[in-house]
Amino acid sequence: MKAMILSFSMLAIMMAVTNPSWGQGEAVMKLMLNSDAFQPGGEIPREFTCQGENKSPKLTLGGIPKKAKSLTLIMDDPDAPRGTWVHWVLYDLPPNTLELPMGAGLQPGAEQGGMDGKNDFGKQGYGGPCPPAGKAHRYFFKLYALDQKLGLKPGASKDDLERAMQGHILAQAELMGTYQRR
Repeated sequence: MKAMILSFSMLAIMMAVTNPSWGQGEAVMKLMLNSDAFQPGGEIPREFTCQGENKSPKLTLGGIPKKAKSLTLIMDDPDAPRGTWVHWVLYDLPPNTLELPMGAGLQPGAEQGGMDGKNDFGKQGYGGPCPPAGKAHRYFFKLYALDQKLGLKPGASKDDLERAMQGHILAQAELMGTYQRR
């Protein structure tokens, strides 16, 4: 019995050390980012690329921390010939955003209360995968829960966002898909 109490005490200490909110009545959730258009690591369908309709896939968000004041989404391609290519920048999305519908990002500034940043195509909004012919490229959708709104003007760049987000990230999630021009 004494060994069992000691084991439970050790378990409680380990839980408290590895998870400071354990035992404080707050459930810990992991920030999530998913799409019903493709599986993590799977191929992004053509309709979401420059060879198709060039519209954004539907994205589902979850596990947003209660302390979050805004959400930011960045989509980029680290396999581009000239270095990482930015396809989509969204920021100051309300923390209660649970979905970005298919086709979000087609109208600059109309993202459910958020702001569209400038992509590397020189436009605001979504610019789908558009790799040169050859090997498949990886496209990372990165979601950040922040402890503040960034308050940047429309058309901010990924670099602007990353500077403004420093020290304000509560949680982050990532979804990667691939695309190969055929």
